[in-house]
Amino acid sequence: MNEREKERVIMERRPIFCKQCRGKLFYQNSGVYRCEDCGAEELDDFGKVKLYLEKNGPSPAPFISEETGVPLEVVNIFLKNGRLEIPEGSRYYIKCEKCGCALRFGRFCHGCTKELAGQLKGAMFEQMGEQPKVKKEKEKDKMFYLDSVEQRRKRG
Repeated sequence: MNEREKERVIMERRPIFCKQCRGKLFYQNSGVYRCEDCGAEELDDFGKVKLYLEKNGPSPAPFISEETGVPLEVVNIFLKNGRLEIPEGSRYYIKCEKCGCALRFGRFCHGCTKELAGQLKGAMFEQMGEQPKVKKEKEKDKMFYLDSVEQRRKRG
């Protein structure tokens, strides 16, 4: 599931209308929504998980899912997005998507994040375009072949 699909799953599961009066709900904070008409509060999946953890303390993701009704996949999305953390000393952790090492939250470990950022920086540099410079009148509109970025920089 890509990031866009994950976000769609979470958005589809958030409350929109009040269960008591069918009024429109407005987001307050931390997974809490309040009805504009009657003031009742509803929780989205994150709010349910947060409330469960506040009452019961750290728990394994399958227990959280079972007790709150929030799908395990959504709990894992919260872990990968950094909205939830696995406590230190836990028997279970999620894995780095690149090297497989244990993580408390997130998708990639520090080392893999640095490596991926370096690769991205290099890829972005290769894709970086160049803005046109103001040229003399006789040079305007002439075509030329593209050579390497390094050669263009040397020409200045």
